[in-house]
Amino acid sequence: MTDTRIDGWSGAELAAILNLPRVEVLHEVTSTLDVAHLLGAEGAKSGTLVIADRQTAGRGRAGNKWESPAGSGLWITILERPPDASGMEVLSLRVGLLAARALDRFSADPVRLKWPNDLYVDGRKLGGILTEARWQEGRLEWVALGVGVNVREPIQFTGGAGLEAGTGRMEVLFELVPAVRAAAACRGELGSRELAEWSSRDMARGHDCTQPARGTVLGINASGELLVAIADSVARFRSGSLVLDPLT
Repeated sequence: MTDTRIDGWSGAELAAILNLPRVEVLHEVTSTLDVAHLLGAEGAKSGTLVIADRQTAGRGRAGNKWESPAGSGLWITILERPPDASGMEVLSLRVGLLAARALDRFSADPVRLKWPNDLYVDGRKLGGILTEARWQEGRLEWVALGVGVNVREPIQFTGGAGLEAGTGRMEVLFELVPAVRAAAACRGELGSRELAEWSSRDMARGHDCTQPARGTVLGINASGELLVAIADSVARFRSGSLVLDPLT
């Protein structure tokens, strides 16, 4: 892979300041997740970071494409090798929670969360998280933590948010990477404090939804399941997409 610079920084310089074993800085890739998995298969150490100026096929959930134009956002993946699979079911939620906390300082409004992996500001999408694990004979080998953040408000599509004007991508990177790594180091289900903070940032709680079922969003539980009130019962969803009813 050919190392380059992003906003004046080389991979070696970023690795030194972030205390990481390796940083791959690339001008253009299909997805930083793809590169991270290749590095994982080659034996890359935990904490390896891949950052690209542009992604041509950035990935969202359910096969959706994430728009990742050059110069406008932060498109990164961090490779981690957890000692076990404890907490994997809530990992993307944990990353989102700590990422929102880190990004607050760059936003005039609090960064909100939408289950299972979206970051919002003022009702518009700021970013997203996608985690992909690789297993061998039932054992977790590594997990790739992909994070995309619109540093500048996107002009190529509507409904997107950016951070405050003048925010630099490396400023965001220096806050975001430690936050993501801290989330990856946590084990087990979400704790009471995490659930309370999630609830305070949850943009969907109390709103009606049409997917994954018609009902009213109540929040999430310690296992990361979405709770939806349907008639006189509460349904729990471990996966799927949350679509809010635009009429409510």
